[in-house]
Amino acid sequence: MRICSGELLWLVLSAMRNDNTNRTPKGTGVTSDEQGQEVLAVLQASPARRGFGVGAMGLLGFLLIYVALSRPPQNILGLAFLLVIGAGGLWLARAMWLATAQYLVLTKTELRSSSGELLARVEDIAGIERGMFAFKPSSGFTLKLKVPAARRWQPGLWWRLGAKLGVGGMTSRGQAKAMADTISATKDQVSQSPPNRYSPHHPN
Repeated sequence: MRICSGELLWLVLSAMRNDNTNRTPKGTGVTSDEQGQEVLAVLQASPARRGFGVGAMGLLGFLLIYVALSRPPQNILGLAFLLVIGAGGLWLARAMWLATAQYLVLTKTELRSSSGELLARVEDIAGIERGMFAFKPSSGFTLKLKVPAARRWQPGLWWRLGAKLGVGGMTSRGQAKAMADTISATKDQVSQSPPNRYSPHHPN
């Protein structure tokens, strides 16, 4: 049984290798993206929070499976419960590790991940929730969108549920605050900008 548990842990650790391909180099400022747009803010996972969160979740999953295999309960339902919850913990640990290998990029027009996935356009942001009692991720903020979007979850980095977009989790508190302030300022500039005189909706 111990050999099986050790092999299981080795497989989990092996799956977490080579995860830094999408992470921005530490201490390097990103000034433009692949499309040449100016990058206003970058948000990435804190190494300490990332390591602790993933390690704790992975350890919990490993211990539950180890207990189920080394000292299986007599009740088959109890054994199934330990195996399912343990496997879920290992899956979540790996998902968190891969998700937080990416980072978020804010430009004047959109918020997206380093993989190129669009989270929201600045013009579609209706407001920002970041108060003490706001429904938001840890060390982050929540964006209220004008148009609901598809559900999505990148554990430890961001989630989207309808017209709510949560940003944060394992991220740096300072970077999250800077990004929220930049989004608020950019949104105000967009709302205060004069309408295009050549727009078909603008009266002559």
